[in-house]
Amino acid sequence: MNAPSAQPLPVAGIACAVLAMACFAVLDTTNKFLIASVPLLMVLWFRYTFQALASTAVMWPRNGMAMFQTHNFRLQMVRGLLLMLCSLLGFTSLQYMPVAEFTAFIMLTPLVVTALARFVMKEQVSGWRWMFVSGGLVGALLIVRPGGSMDTRHAWLPLSLVISNAVFQILTSHMAKTESPVTMHLYTGWVGALIASVLVTWGAWTTVLSPLEWGLMVLIGCAGTLGHYLLILAFSHAPAASVTPFLYSGIAFATFAGWLVFAHMPDLWARLGMVLIALCGVGAAWLSHREHNNL
Repeated sequence: MNAPSAQPLPVAGIACAVLAMACFAVLDTTNKFLIASVPLLMVLWFRYTFQALASTAVMWPRNGMAMFQTHNFRLQMVRGLLLMLCSLLGFTSLQYMPVAEFTAFIMLTPLVVTALARFVMKEQVSGWRWMFVSGGLVGALLIVRPGGSMDTRHAWLPLSLVISNAVFQILTSHMAKTESPVTMHLYTGWVGALIASVLVTWGAWTTVLSPLEWGLMVLIGCAGTLGHYLLILAFSHAPAASVTPFLYSGIAFATFAGWLVFAHMPDLWARLGMVLIALCGVGAAWLSHREHNNL
């Protein structure tokens, strides 16, 4: 009997995933640079308003009002609120930690999804998965340890972000069974823009920005919009188990961007933590791929 032929590598999905991670590295690095001089809530408002308007303008000619049709309006609102919360926590976290360490911390999300699957959804989780989760948490502790690049008093910020992002990912996976990716993308943009419009009235606002600052605001909008859309395309062109390992390329992009813009290079312990998180994440993705093939 002939051996089964190897499945072709889903190049399109992988390429979209890597490009999305590059966009997010640009987004986070620009955010960190910009919020040092521009009010945080103003940057957040611009980022979501740009995404909402740009996405609608691009998709309207082909889809019209049909792209807003949804099977569960309430869940769309909850999902948009969760992503907005993730952005707010992310923007705030970047005030207290370097871009590379921040990105590595966010990569804990798939491992936290595993823990939530066990304790919230009562799914069975193998010993191997618990090992990867534990390894990822050890990596996070190496990043936020006392004496590192981050003040440990603010460690709750990225941790809260990871938990919120994990819930967002679980809800996205559930909704993807019935909702169009385009519809979900539009709702996250508009819900975020509406919430940010309310929040920004409580914060500082200024129109006295330099041409560079206005340009960076536009760059944030472009990078965020394109990154999220590319990520949707990645998972529509390839299985999650094939795409997930390449999401960890974001750590490399963020490390390079942090060095280029802020002249920051993670110390030895932080680098070990980042590598450990990446290895555990890739290991978990490999395990998912193996379990799927054994079904």
